[in-house]
Amino acid sequence: MFAQFLDIVFKSLKLDKSLYRDSKYFGEAAIYFAGLIMILDGVAGAVAANTFVKTSIGISGLTQILSWLVWAIFIYVIGVKIFPDKETNVSFKKVLIGVGYAHAPGLIRFLAVTPELVIPIIFLTQFWIFASLIIATKEILNLKSNFKSFGVVFLSFLIIAIISVSFVMSRMESLPISSYS
Repeated sequence: MFAQFLDIVFKSLKLDKSLYRDSKYFGEAAIYFAGLIMILDGVAGAVAANTFVKTSIGISGLTQILSWLVWAIFIYVIGVKIFPDKETNVSFKKVLIGVGYAHAPGLIRFLAVTPELVIPIIFLTQFWIFASLIIATKEILNLKSNFKSFGVVFLSFLIIAIISVSFVMSRMESLPISSYS
C-alpha cells in the first residue's frame, strides 16, 4: 500500500502521463492517496511559510482539502461540462483524484528549511504543480490539445484567483490597518 503511494508521488513528480491513464491508480484507495497528498502539501506549505509568517499547520492541511475540492470543481465544470472534447466522459471523482495527485510536487516544500530557500522552492513547486495539473487534465479528460488543457487549468486558476482576491478585499474594511488612513 505504501509502495503504491510512493509510486504515485514519484510518477507525479516526474510528470508521468501514465499515472493518469492507468486504472490501477484509480482504485479504492485512490481518493485516500490523493487526500493524503493534499494534506501533506498543505502541511509542507505551512512549514515553508513559517519561516516568514506563523501559520497553523493543522489549519493549512484542512485549507488544502478545501482548495483541492475547489480546483476539482472548476476543472470538472470547465473541462467536462462547458468545453468538453468528444471523448470527454469522466466522473467528478476521477477529476478529484487527478487534481490530488497533481499536487505531489508541493511536497518538495518540506525542503524549504532556510529563509533563503523558501521563495525559490515555493515558486518552483507552484509552476511544477501547474504543469502537473495541465498533464492530469489532458489525460483524465481525454483532451486532444495541450493548449485546451492549459486553457481549462488557467481559466480555473483565474476564477479561483478572482474569488480569492474579492474575498480578501471584502475583508479589508475589518482590518485594523484600514482605520489609520
